[in-house]
Amino acid sequence: MPQTLTVGSRSLFVSITAWLFMLLAMLGSMSALVQYAGISALSGQAALAGPQLVRPLLTGWLLAYMPWVTGAGFALAVATLCAAIGLLMRRDAARRAFIALLLVAIVLNLGGLWLQLELMLSLVDNSLRQAVLPPQLATVFGGFVVAARSMAVAFTLAACAVLGLIAWRLTQPMIRQEFA
Repeated sequence: MPQTLTVGSRSLFVSITAWLFMLLAMLGSMSALVQYAGISALSGQAALAGPQLVRPLLTGWLLAYMPWVTGAGFALAVATLCAAIGLLMRRDAARRAFIALLLVAIVLNLGGLWLQLELMLSLVDNSLRQAVLPPQLATVFGGFVVAARSMAVAFTLAACAVLGLIAWRLTQPMIRQEFA
């Protein structure tokens, strides 16, 4: 069956995706700026905080380099904003950059699963070390921890699936022809 391509037509999918990601990128960049300001204000007070908690490998590294991590988040948000604007203008280079940024976001979200596990275990271990719980309450607490971890994994995997679907859809011939 021959496929008819209408060069110059603008799909609603690309427009909605561009506007949505422009909004998300603006919110993300503002959030990163607020986080960076908070980190800058608290960096001098960190030495006065008292004894340091034992932190797992990835969590400790992220906390040690928090200004750099926040700056990288800001850079990704600005890059996403620029790519989304280019997507709205139907620039092919922006489409390719947007797909690459979506793939980076998927990889970071999947890597964040490890961070979620590590942080949850660290918080639970520290909480259980400081508080004495009856066995019945410890069982309920353990159930809440498992439910929270399960929901976090499900939400992360669903977000990765949506990002992957958007990236896949942007590679389809009907969408690519808009950027010709």
